[in-house]
Amino acid sequence: MKDFFGYDGKVCVVTGASSGMGKATTQMLVELGAKVYAIDMNPCQVEGIEKYLKCNLASKEDIDKTFKELPEKIDSFFGVAGLSGSKTDYRTTFDCNYTANMYITLYYLKERMQKGASIVYCTSTAGLEWKKFKKEQNKVVHSKTWEEVVAATSKLASSAPATFAYMYSKRCLSQFICEQAVEFAKLGIRMNNVLPAATDTGMKQEFQDMVGSEEGLIEQAGLANRLATSEEMAGPMVFLNSNMASFVSGVDFLVDYTDTCLKILKLKKNLEAVSATNPIICAIAKKMMQKQSEELKKLNP
Repeated sequence: MKDFFGYDGKVCVVTGASSGMGKATTQMLVELGAKVYAIDMNPCQVEGIEKYLKCNLASKEDIDKTFKELPEKIDSFFGVAGLSGSKTDYRTTFDCNYTANMYITLYYLKERMQKGASIVYCTSTAGLEWKKFKKEQNKVVHSKTWEEVVAATSKLASSAPATFAYMYSKRCLSQFICEQAVEFAKLGIRMNNVLPAATDTGMKQEFQDMVGSEEGLIEQAGLANRLATSEEMAGPMVFLNSNMASFVSGVDFLVDYTDTCLKILKLKKNLEAVSATNPIICAIAKKMMQKQSEELKKLNP
């Protein structure tokens, strides 16, 4: 049988490889014959990987150390790792979700990838409104160093709720991917963005607590009437970085079982069409989340 995907022998790097979508992606790539380098804070238990590398993606120094142990030539990169913000502070959440990916893309992938290579990032449907809020994101997205991004988000990091870092980071990353896809296309390197709907991963409980119930989470998965599986998100990422998608670059690939269609057709309210940086909205959200946290503690002392 012809190898339509073309991963056999290819060097692939996956972040967030130890659980959820990242683990499912890693497993698929190993089965397709790729040489997979797994990056995560926790050990990767997938058999057949080339190497597991422990890395805190919210740390520039950790990323530098990790890339010293990676091959000089990378064929495919999968940026899957992410934090919800419910268990981490704003700075850590934003840097893991956005700053790390910006830094890796501009300072490592641009140097280690050649014509024909491919990159896919996993953002979220929470980042879908990036086009509407570009003015909020421009200063961050157009920052070229880790330090510049930190400076551009320092005020938010000290005032906004950490969970708002999730939405804002996903919007920034979606815009960054769109802009960089053009620059990387000039080098013959493809870059795409997968935007998953609510998925049953290790972070399910964190997102469930944010919306109040599992039913509320399921409502964010379109008309599926269930949460997506990690494999259902890994599949599109593996496809986009494969030879099967050799003419696909710069797309926002929605994996949400019509959820966005419902919003476009006004059949469902778009709760994500709000500012992620407005001080008043951030302050209200912070108070609401603190109240919700206190109520949860009373229910689960």
